[in-house]
Amino acid sequence: MIIGRALWVAGTNTWIVSADNKECVIIDCPPDPDAIVDLITQYQLRPKAIIATHGHVDHTGGIRSVSQYYPSSHIYRHPEDAHYLRDPLQASGMLREALRATGLDLREPELIEDFGEGDHVKGAGMDFRALHTPGHTPGSICIMASLPEGDVLFTGDHLFKGSIGRTDLPGGSSELLMESMRTKILPLADDLPVYPGHGETTTIGKERTTNPYLINQ
Repeated sequence: MIIGRALWVAGTNTWIVSADNKECVIIDCPPDPDAIVDLITQYQLRPKAIIATHGHVDHTGGIRSVSQYYPSSHIYRHPEDAHYLRDPLQASGMLREALRATGLDLREPELIEDFGEGDHVKGAGMDFRALHTPGHTPGSICIMASLPEGDVLFTGDHLFKGSIGRTDLPGGSSELLMESMRTKILPLADDLPVYPGHGETTTIGKERTTNPYLINQ
């Protein structure tokens, strides 16, 4: 089961993934923790882990608050994006005032673990593997999730339906993003479902053949 909601001012997708309808893993926590907790409560789930696809505040601003509701959950992010969580207001750019207005506790979570290329988070009947895909940020990752019904890919702000992540923010690189796309993402199976950080779901094959940024790659 994969539950998704677009939250906060940026319409950032949070994905709640469960194999047994009891325990779950959260992919990205926008600064709208009450909505995330309400969703988890509605489905009567217990989070075991929170994984950030990258450090931008629209994907991480709710992590500390959500983890305080579920103190046994482990928190993971790529080490190259650690600075975003250490000082989210400084790193939030044009979203700074919107983030400040939430009044959330934005301190870095006390217990946070590195999740880099090839690392696995296993539990709750699932396996999540990190693919380091720098370009949108230095520590951007896509997450290959092995679920009972098959594999799926969470792409954060690396790949969207019909588009790709922006690279004009600090730490961004169009060259790195496209190299990551060519070496890590485009070789994957056409029928692999894609769950992006914004917008609708898609598949690798559909993006390979219709995404204007990828057709000639």
